[in-house]
Amino acid sequence: MDLLNTLVDKGLRRETPTRAEALAVLATTDDELLDVVAAAGKVRRHWFGRRVKLNYLVNLKSGLCPEDCSYCSQRLGSKADILKYTWLKPDEASRAAAAGLAGGAKRVCLVASGRGPTDRDVDRVSDTIKAIKEQNEDVEVCACLGLLSDGQAERLREAGADAYNHNLNTSESTYGEITTTHTYADRVDTVRKAHAAGLSACSGLIAGMGETDEDLVDVVFSLRELDPDSVPVNFLIPFEGTPLAKEWNLTPQRCLRILAMVRFVCPDVEVRIAGGREVHLRTMQPLALHLANSIFLGDYLTSEGQAGKADLEMIADAGFEVEGAGEVTLPEHRTGGGCGSHAGGGACGSYDGGEAGCGAHEGGGCGSHQGGGVCGSAPAAAPAPAASADEPRPGLVAVRRRGAGTDLAPNA
Repeated sequence: MDLLNTLVDKGLRRETPTRAEALAVLATTDDELLDVVAAAGKVRRHWFGRRVKLNYLVNLKSGLCPEDCSYCSQRLGSKADILKYTWLKPDEASRAAAAGLAGGAKRVCLVASGRGPTDRDVDRVSDTIKAIKEQNEDVEVCACLGLLSDGQAERLREAGADAYNHNLNTSESTYGEITTTHTYADRVDTVRKAHAAGLSACSGLIAGMGETDEDLVDVVFSLRELDPDSVPVNFLIPFEGTPLAKEWNLTPQRCLRILAMVRFVCPDVEVRIAGGREVHLRTMQPLALHLANSIFLGDYLTSEGQAGKADLEMIADAGFEVEGAGEVTLPEHRTGGGCGSHAGGGACGSYDGGEAGCGAHEGGGCGSHQGGGVCGSAPAAAPAPAASADEPRPGLVAVRRRGAGTDLAPNA
């Protein structure tokens, strides 16, 4: 296809595709899907080889959020039966992080529900960052705490934070339909505050909320303009008890097209498959590794993910390798302070993740499947009955009952 040859050439040159080209990727047919994956895979391998970066979420404070984000299991008025607890102590969070690091994670994402941190909350998280780094000198720490006030990003960086996570989630034109208690502009402002403080930017999206192809292209082009170092791509988990519980409209093929489009628009950026990969990509997860160079290991904020051992086996079986602690994730031209997929970007910053976490969609209902035991030790659940592409599969969503906030061992 001439389209794909053009997109590969642009990706290797870090040149932005046109909106029409990005939309055309989303409009390709199932017969063309493997060609799309192969083309985007060339761009991924050019900038990141066959390395897969592992990230690990620690939910510092779960539930009881005053914001009304429709996709979030922790939102105001949510009836989702999730774990609810207040702030973990630094030593508790450090122990939770250690499980993910032992499983091969390179980055720990510290997440807390809420509109944004108070200064006291920043002190708490700063103590947690220091506790984690005392035990693991080389670990990357990303804070995901919500909307930032002036000076808070600087304090987090002084405490040792490497990144800040805050998703744009959807297009500016439709944001008000998803959330009313804060604005799209608030989110952009937080990403910019993190940038200005010298933190590495992490900001992404949630697909599957009923948006159009144009909405998806809008948000990805907005992300390119904001110039993050990493772009988490979440696929909505329709949690029972939330307003979007009936939004089961993604197929594995659709998810792959979305990931390919993001890779073409953000060729040299860390593209992370975040919440929902187990639910929506299912058996096609290995193909997605040809598009994204980063995933979350183990469980998410309020839902269970694929067993950690299964993640590692999937990476190896697909011919990829886990990125080591001593390896630099980003291409050389982006490691000197330039954050964007274009040369000469500003200082690095990351999105807060707010009610989400570090690429996980808000509320942490991020990509679980039944039977995701600790490191594969739990017996696999019976497979869900066959369903048509657009039929709801609520049996694939398992609320997290282990790890942070419980007495049970985490999945890592």
